[in-house]
Amino acid sequence: MEQVVRILQVLGSLEIGGAEVMIMNLYRQLDRSQVQFDFVIHTTEHCFFEDEISRLGGRIYRVPRFSGFNILQYMQAWKVFFQSHPEYQIIHSHVASSSALHLGIAKQFNLYTIAHSHSVKMFHGVKGMMDKVFSFPTRWIANHFFACSKTAGQARFGNKIVDSNKFKVIKNALDVNRLGYSPDTREIYRKQLNLDGKFVVGHVGRFDAMKNHDFLIRLFSMVHERIPNAVMMLVGDGEQRTTIETLIKRFALEDAVMMLGTRSDVVELLQAMDVFVFPSIAEGLGISVIEAQATGLPCVVSNCVPNDVRITELIKFLDLKDPMGVWAETIINYATAHKRSSQTDALTDNGYDVIMTAGYLQAFYLDAMNEDKRVNR
Repeated sequence: MEQVVRILQVLGSLEIGGAEVMIMNLYRQLDRSQVQFDFVIHTTEHCFFEDEISRLGGRIYRVPRFSGFNILQYMQAWKVFFQSHPEYQIIHSHVASSSALHLGIAKQFNLYTIAHSHSVKMFHGVKGMMDKVFSFPTRWIANHFFACSKTAGQARFGNKIVDSNKFKVIKNALDVNRLGYSPDTREIYRKQLNLDGKFVVGHVGRFDAMKNHDFLIRLFSMVHERIPNAVMMLVGDGEQRTTIETLIKRFALEDAVMMLGTRSDVVELLQAMDVFVFPSIAEGLGISVIEAQATGLPCVVSNCVPNDVRITELIKFLDLKDPMGVWAETIINYATAHKRSSQTDALTDNGYDVIMTAGYLQAFYLDAMNEDKRVNR
C-alpha cells in the first residue's frame, strides 16, 4: 500500500483569513489517501479551522510567534520540531516575516521548500522593517515560489524569481458550486438581518490598515447622508476594530453600520448586499471581490487592487486620490434595482475552480516528492 505524503503547511493561525480559507478550500478537495496536510501555526489559541482539520485527518503543531527579538528561541523551536518529525519531506510556508528562518532550517533537514506570497503588504515602522529584513532572503532559500497573483509574487520575491520556472501563480481557488446567485438565500438573509427595504453597502476583510476601513466609514457617512436607509455591513475582525468602532460613533452611524465579525457564511452574506466596496491601500489579490462578482454583486474597488480580480464587467476601479464624492456617487448609482445573475462561469474561465487547482497542487507535491527522492537516491 502506497504511503500518504504529508505536507507541512505553515501559517500564522487557522482563523478565517485569505490564506487560511484558500488552503482549507484546497484541503477539502485533495485525495487524502495520497496527500495529507499537517499544519504549524504561530499561536497558542484554539483557532476556527482546528476541529475541521482534525476531522480531515490533519495534525496541528505550534511554534512561538516570531517577534524579531526571539530569533534564537524561534530557530531552536524549529530545529527541535524537525528532529522530532523526520517524516516530513515538503514544507509549504504562507508566512512572510519568518519564512527565511524556518525554510532555511527545513533545508538543513533536506526538506523541499515552498514559499507562498498572499499579499503586497507595505512595510511600516520598526516591525515592518524587521519583517522586510527577515523575509527578503527567502528568494535565495526556497526551492519553489507561489503567489496569489503576479503582483504579489513581484512584491515578495522580485521580478527575477517571477520570470523564472521556479514561480507559479496559484489562484485563490473557490468552490464554484457555492457561489452562484440565490434569490432565495438573499431573501432569507435580508429578513434575518432586518434588511428589508435597505440599501446594503458591504465589505469583507480583516480590520487592518491595508483594508482602509477608515476611508470606508467616512465614505459611507456621505452615502448615508444621501440615502438615509443605507446600511453598511462589515464582515471580519482584527486589531483595528476598536478604532473603527470609535470612528463609527463619531459619525453617529451606530444604527447604520453592522459589525458582523468573523463569519463562516460569507457567501450567504454577499447575497444580502446590494453593492460591494473594497478600498484597499494594497492587496495581493482580493479574493472577496472575486467571490462577490460570482454572486452577481457589483463591486467598487480601489485601483491598488490587482487587475486580476476583474473576472466580470461588474467591477468598477476608482483611484483613492479621487474625491470621496466620486466614490459616493458611484456607490449611490447602485441604489436603483438592477438585474442580478450568477457569474460562476467566469470563475471557471479564469482559473478559480478549486477542483482544478487542487488537482494541480496535488500533482505538484507528488512530483516534488519524486524529484527529491531521485536527487537524494
